[in-house]
Amino acid sequence: MADLKNLDPELAAAVTMLPQLGFDDLEGARTGFNALVQTMLDGLDRTGVELKLLSAPGLDGDPEVPIRFFTPAGAAGALPTLVWIHGGGFAVGTAESSDPLCVAIARELGIAVANVEYRLAPETPFPGPVNDCYAALAHVHAHAAELGVDPSLIAVGGQSAGGGLAAGTVLMARDRGEVPVVFQLLDIPELDDRLATTSMTEFTDTPMWHRPNAILSWQYYLGPDYTGPSDASVSSYAAPSRATDLSGLPRTYVSTMELDPLRDEGISYAVAILHAGISVELHSFPGTFHGSSLIDAAEVSRRQTAELMGALARALRVSSPVS
Repeated sequence: MADLKNLDPELAAAVTMLPQLGFDDLEGARTGFNALVQTMLDGLDRTGVELKLLSAPGLDGDPEVPIRFFTPAGAAGALPTLVWIHGGGFAVGTAESSDPLCVAIARELGIAVANVEYRLAPETPFPGPVNDCYAALAHVHAHAAELGVDPSLIAVGGQSAGGGLAAGTVLMARDRGEVPVVFQLLDIPELDDRLATTSMTEFTDTPMWHRPNAILSWQYYLGPDYTGPSDASVSSYAAPSRATDLSGLPRTYVSTMELDPLRDEGISYAVAILHAGISVELHSFPGTFHGSSLIDAAEVSRRQTAELMGALARALRVSSPVS
């Protein structure tokens, strides 16, 4: 195990209860992750929130993209909206795994949340997953009137690999010029296939996520023609850290965890966006690891969630809940 001397004491007390999901056994990782998620969904209180199942036309003839569309019960008028993208290393997880967060956001902020069910790698490598996310974003914008969405207040966010997909989706939206995105929220994002940062090099056996998983994750996502970190053909829509032009992006919130291999690429991407003249809010939470927010009773996890909610509220011009 990596040196975890800085691990938050509340997290340390619970870390051994979390599953270790190895991407070298992808089916096992999927089974273990889905079992963990099911325990969270079994007791989920959906009071005050309505769920509608939507389908967006796939991009360029791709299959339809399912969307879990959450709104506050009885909402009237055009709502600010978050298009949300779940995590799972591009290869694990479901949109439903993000239901607890989506329900909390819809209920506490009074906004709509479009939770995207993108296709997973390696069965569907890049560009399939990011195309699905963009297709969902475009559908929400095109059908804003019937969905009760304010087309001028749409944000895109995601966690882990979902954060990387969110960043890629926002780059695509900027370049295509079809959907105005006012904010991107990148929570512990997976952004860089080159795997050369200090945190990615050092954290080879940290809880929940580590360098061996990251290597396999990118191999699954970038497909059989990917030749590795020196592959110059990798698109910035796949690995946003490779983008050389970050101008024209929306306001950005980035969170990172201290003991996470993804920490430094998240920080570097935030700084690069800041250097492009974009307003950025960056939070690096001490004593945490990738996915430690699953231990939601810990004070640092509560603070992480409160910061995320506050950033969304400010960006989408709604009242922030009391933390």
